Amino acid sequence: MACAPSTYRILVNEPELLEILVCPVCKGPLEWKKSAHELVCKACRLAYPIRDDIPVMLPEEARALNADEIHGKA
Repeated sequence: MACAPSTYRILVNEPELLEILVCPVCKGPLEWKKSAHELVCKACRLAYPIRDDIPVMLPEEARALNADEIHGKA
């Protein structure tokens, strides 16, 4: 059985997939923060983790962004 391709490869090679992922809270767009392994919703100020190459799109698993992260200073 073949392994599933990593999220990194999917998001890099098929960026249109990122366009169909939305924040589960507000249904707004997400921004991929590759270095942090997160998908970020600036509207909700939440960062959804990517664990084992799988986006965890559960609000209770999301991390609250601080003011510097929201304004792009972090």
